[in-house]
Amino acid sequence: MAEEEETAAPTEKVIRIQRVFINLLDSYSSGNIGKFLSNCVVGASLEEITEEEEEEDENKSTTLEASSTKVKEGTFQIVGTLSKPASPRPDFAVETYSAISREDLLMRLLECDVIIYNITESSQQVEEAIWAVSALNEEVSHFEKRKVFILLSTVMTWARSKALDPEDSEVPFTEEDYRRRKSHPNFLDHINAEKMVLKFGRKTRKFATYVVAAGLQYGAEGGMLHTFFKMAWLGEIPALPVFGDGTNVIPTIHVLDLAGVIQNVIDHTPKPHYLVAVDESVHTLEDIVKCISKNTGPGKIQKIPRENAYLTKDLTPVKICILGPPAVGKSSIAEELAKYYKLHHIQLKDVISEAIAKLEAIVAPKDIGEGEEEVEEEEEEENVEDAQELLDGIKESMEQNAGQLDDQYIIRFMKEKLKSMPCRNQGYILDGFPKTYDQAKDLFNQEDEEEEDEVRGRMFPFDKLIIPEFVCALDASDEFLKERVINLPERIVAGTHYSQDRFLRALSNYRDINIEDETVFNYFDEIEIHPIHIDVGKLEDAQNRLAIKQLIKEIGEPRNYGLTDEEKAEEERKAAEERLAREAAEEAEREHQEAVEMAEKIARWEEWNKRLEEVKREERELLEAQSIPLRNYLMTYVMPTLIQGLNECCNVRPEDPVDFLAEYLFKNNPEAQ
Repeated sequence: MAEEEETAAPTEKVIRIQRVFINLLDSYSSGNIGKFLSNCVVGASLEEITEEEEEEDENKSTTLEASSTKVKEGTFQIVGTLSKPASPRPDFAVETYSAISREDLLMRLLECDVIIYNITESSQQVEEAIWAVSALNEEVSHFEKRKVFILLSTVMTWARSKALDPEDSEVPFTEEDYRRRKSHPNFLDHINAEKMVLKFGRKTRKFATYVVAAGLQYGAEGGMLHTFFKMAWLGEIPALPVFGDGTNVIPTIHVLDLAGVIQNVIDHTPKPHYLVAVDESVHTLEDIVKCISKNTGPGKIQKIPRENAYLTKDLTPVKICILGPPAVGKSSIAEELAKYYKLHHIQLKDVISEAIAKLEAIVAPKDIGEGEEEVEEEEEEENVEDAQELLDGIKESMEQNAGQLDDQYIIRFMKEKLKSMPCRNQGYILDGFPKTYDQAKDLFNQEDEEEEDEVRGRMFPFDKLIIPEFVCALDASDEFLKERVINLPERIVAGTHYSQDRFLRALSNYRDINIEDETVFNYFDEIEIHPIHIDVGKLEDAQNRLAIKQLIKEIGEPRNYGLTDEEKAEEERKAAEERLAREAAEEAEREHQEAVEMAEKIARWEEWNKRLEEVKREERELLEAQSIPLRNYLMTYVMPTLIQGLNECCNVRPEDPVDFLAEYLFKNNPEAQ
């Protein structure tokens, strides 16, 4: 009997709900991770899975057909930011945010159980990730339940790590060795973010922080292997290129495997707070390219010099340098080209300000929590000392040069900017710099001694990683430039170098520099990068549209990976649907507003008429009240005599009735009698 009662009342399955924030949901990595988690049931990785279920799940994960129409109960609720306001909201996301303030973003983060910040695709997100973990840490006392913060970083923070065994470089690192890791120079911000995230997680149990250092991601029709698949599929080359000797081991991970690692971190909250997520298989670049070529391409590979990777058109981002005299239109043209080619617009003043701000942030005093590792403290002290020394040098240089910075600092900051991952991967437009032959030579010179030996036959080596592919030499007559500056609105001229004295001095200085034998244009000519010369004055185009059109023709089409015809059609269809929906919503809102306004207008009109009638009634009553004494007086003293006079006038019928009536009233005046 007891058994029957027990079977008759099955226990209800408790559905757990977790809200997960992921930044940049419209990017390759975050998008695939978000889509994966949106199909995962909270806590599913904690349950034992039978072989049949495991096989079924593997089949589902290979297709990952999402299921916005058939969402499983208890799956993760995905919310997050978008990199572009115009990007459509992914189907798997519950909410998305773009262009919101930090205060609003913090409110959204506090609503989530798990916060994932992915800094593998955009280094610009590093600063936001540090802000997010710091802001959340300040709100820990208000947490109703435990929150998990996961920083998705990259194994490039291990790139310069020394071998564990000097005699055997093949001994692999483990996750326990993370305190000994040394970052690649271009990933210093990433490793600093990792340290910051781990530090906050040590302070309280209500805020668990994790760092997942991911290998280079691939799969799901994207990632770092996409370029090789694209070249193989198009079949336009006889052999796929292997850059260098190909013996370098590539730490990789499939983007969906990475998503699975993150799912396990959320469900298990493991004791290790630093995790390395890479494939178990160890393959070299040659192994990977050979496999791709054999299965999808020509079947052959070709080893080419390592530096040639940056000469491949499909891999090389557009890099442009725009030079010319003041007021010729460099910045306005650079801004339009940056939008068209989706490049970083680099201006000297911004680079200097950014570099100084970064140094000041390093030397600023930081709170050091208990239990900080000695190794990390020593590294931070070294960074602070170097930054302080550099800041002191900058200050001294500016004091000695009337606020101007020495070329050695300018070149250093500009070179760091051009070597940053955003500029190397996405391209740049260098606006108005370098100005002289020596600046160009110092900025673009090759510092690698091995490569310098290879190009010893040239006049001087240059750095292929940062050298611009196109140099645009704008020019115009002095009269044209002066006339352009004179006609500028006062609001634009105020506080700039376009004031009369400063402009003439700058123009004269530019002309003096460029009449010498060694000009900045000579430098580019000598390394076979011949400038594109455009006389802006002869185009007679105040908006520089013709100059921009000519430069686009010379530079060519943008080198961003495009979509397939089917993907383009789908994107256009979605955009059209969203536009129609938006227009319908706007039309409905407009009609609603018009109806509300009309109702308010009618109500106001009725109220007005009601008040007007009330005023008229009050006026009538007032007039009637004021007329009573006068009527009484007339009826008592005037009307009786007047009526008698009128009757007498009717009986007599005189020739002049008015005169007769006046004489009658005079004779019969009651007061006179």
